[in-house]
Amino acid sequence: MKTLNEMRKTLTFALMSFLLLMVGCRKEEPEVEENGFHTTPYDLQIPANLPPMTVPLDNPVTQQGVELGRYLFYDERLSGDNTQACASCHAPAFAFTDHGNQFSEGIDHIKGERNAMALFNLGWGQFFFWDGRAATLEDQILQPVTNPIEMHETWPNAMAKIEADPGYGDLFYAAFGDSHVDSLKVAKAIAQFLRTMISANSPFDKWKRGEGTIPVDAQVGYDLFQLEGGQPPFIPNGQGGADCFHCHTPAGDLFTDEQFHNNALDSVFTDLGRGGVTGDPFDMGKFKTPSLRNIMLTAPYMHDGRFASIDEVLDHYNEGGVPSATVDPFMKFTDPDHTLELTPQKRQQIIAFLNSLTDMEFVTDPRFQDPGEP
Repeated sequence: MKTLNEMRKTLTFALMSFLLLMVGCRKEEPEVEENGFHTTPYDLQIPANLPPMTVPLDNPVTQQGVELGRYLFYDERLSGDNTQACASCHAPAFAFTDHGNQFSEGIDHIKGERNAMALFNLGWGQFFFWDGRAATLEDQILQPVTNPIEMHETWPNAMAKIEADPGYGDLFYAAFGDSHVDSLKVAKAIAQFLRTMISANSPFDKWKRGEGTIPVDAQVGYDLFQLEGGQPPFIPNGQGGADCFHCHTPAGDLFTDEQFHNNALDSVFTDLGRGGVTGDPFDMGKFKTPSLRNIMLTAPYMHDGRFASIDEVLDHYNEGGVPSATVDPFMKFTDPDHTLELTPQKRQQIIAFLNSLTDMEFVTDPRFQDPGEP
C-alpha cells in the first residue's frame, strides 16, 4: 500500500500532466489588453527621404483598423442610393483622383465646384480639403457622406446598412473591441487606411535614396524647380529658375508647404477658398498647395480643374497670372511686361522632373485596391 506521501506525489504528477495536456491542446490565444480585445500595430514603413509621421494618440494605426478602413473606403453603401463609395471619386489608377474629371458627380447627378484632391501621404497633412475646413483626416472623412451633392446620405442610415452586413461585425470588433457601428469608428478606420497610403517609390525617390537614377533632364528640372525665377534687375535675386519651391516645398520630399496661397488665377473671386472658412479678407481666393507627387496622373489641375494639361499650368506660371488684393508675394510676374521666361528647353526639363515623381508602385499596390465584400 502506498504511503500518504507517495499518494500525494502521484496526485501532483497526474494533475501536472493533465494541465500540460490541456495547454498543449488549447489554441494559442492573442494577447488580451485591459479593454478585452487585442490589436496589432501596423508597421508603417516610412521611406528614408520622408519625415516621421505623427499619428493621433486616439487613433493608432493597427492591422485590424486598416483592414476595416479599406473595406469601408470601397463600400458603396455609405451613399444614399448605394452606388458610390469614397473610391468612386478617388481611383487608384489616377493617384486616387476622379478619373480625369474636372468635377465629381454625386449620386443625384449634381456636379461639385472643386476638383477631387489626390489621396496619398495624408498622414503628413495639416489641413484637409482645398479650403482647409477640416482640421484632421478623421473630420474630413465624415463630410462627404452627408454632403447633399456628393454621397447624400445620413450617418444613421449609412451605419444601419453597414451594421446589417454580418461580415462587418467581426471587423469592427477586431478593430475597436465593439461590433457596434458608428460614424466615428468609420472615420477612424478609413483614416487609418489612408495613413498607410504612402507614395515615395517614384524614380525621383529612388534617386534621392541612392537606389537608382533619373534622366539628366529631370535632374536639371529639379534644379530649376528650386531656383528663383526671373533675372535682375526686375527680380534682384532672380536665378532664371522655375520658382516652384516656395509653395511646393522640397524639404522632406512632400512637395507641399501645407499652406494656402492665391496663385493669381482670378482678379475677382467666385470661390472664396480659405477666406470662405476663416472670414478673413486676407484669405480670400487662397487654396491649399497640392503635392507635386504623381502630378502627371492627376489632371486636370487647380482647385477648379481649369487647366486640362501640365502645359497649361506652365503657361499660367510663365505668364504670371492676374493681380488681385490677396495675390501671393511669390507670384512676382503678374506685370504683363515681365514673365517667368521659361524657355522651351526649361519647360521640357521641368516636365521631365515632374514625370520622375510618378510612383507607379503606389498606384498599383495591391494593399490599396478594392478588397471586395467584407
